[in-house]
Amino acid sequence: MSFIEQHIDNQLIVLPELDGFEISLYMKREDQIHAFISGNKYRKLKYNILKAKKENHNTLLTFGGAFSNHISAVAFVGKEFGFNTIGIIRGDELKKDLKSVFQQNSTLKMAHKNGMQFEFVSRSDYRLKNTSEFINKLKKKYDNFYLIPEGGTNDLAIKGCEEILKPKDEIFDIICVAIGTGGTISGIINSIHAHQKVIGFPALKGDFLTKEIKKYTKQNKNWSLINDYHFGGFAKVDKKLVNFINNFKREVNIPLDSIYTGKMMYGLIDMIKKEGFKKGIKILAIHTGGLQGISGMNERLKHKKLPIIQ
Repeated sequence: MSFIEQHIDNQLIVLPELDGFEISLYMKREDQIHAFISGNKYRKLKYNILKAKKENHNTLLTFGGAFSNHISAVAFVGKEFGFNTIGIIRGDELKKDLKSVFQQNSTLKMAHKNGMQFEFVSRSDYRLKNTSEFINKLKKKYDNFYLIPEGGTNDLAIKGCEEILKPKDEIFDIICVAIGTGGTISGIINSIHAHQKVIGFPALKGDFLTKEIKKYTKQNKNWSLINDYHFGGFAKVDKKLVNFINNFKREVNIPLDSIYTGKMMYGLIDMIKKEGFKKGIKILAIHTGGLQGISGMNERLKHKKLPIIQ
């Protein structure tokens, strides 16, 4: 494997409900950038992996929840590049019956299949993951690893995300992207032209992301966050969102995940219908991938007796 991205198209989005609004809407299919490392995970890992190789590390260590796209991506890229991988997973209750967990959780099952070693920690300990004391304990236990933060966001991840927009994308007025840790939007903000604006759709509740994004951006103009479409918080999903995702796939043949891109597109289309944009404007929505998490989400939806993502 090498970090050679497949050709990415900007796909025109044509929906009957948007007829008459005179808005040009396209989606950049970053979900198709690589067969197994989806969307922004490819961008975030690219320069981190190259640095880890250059520094002769043999182990990658990172953090994530039980359904984390990032955990899955690190496990795969580790196997392909010859690294051992360690995942510090939130939720120590999961280690009680790993066989059952793997049956119900395709993310952890795939990461395990790709050779990732897990350490399950309590939620209270997990909140300490960025402290020097916590990291030093991991270093004593696992020796010389290359540390990749939760979600993959660091300076090298930002550098990778700055490559999402291409010269041809200069024609767009607005760039929209879903937000988890803030790394992807930061890279996009750093690479836009003066006439462009970036709109971020956080998947989490809270206002802490603004501060995080400002740490990584070269300028703090021409971007804003829309906090109205998180559906109650991270990984919160309801029937309305699932129905939207399924209808969107039927109409334009693009699958969306329910944690990030599905919420962004729901919010963006709702804003267009509420006439939140000027006529004639050109909008590019970034598909950040995350599709591997659909099967795990569907298990949760079935348990709640809700419709599943098709």
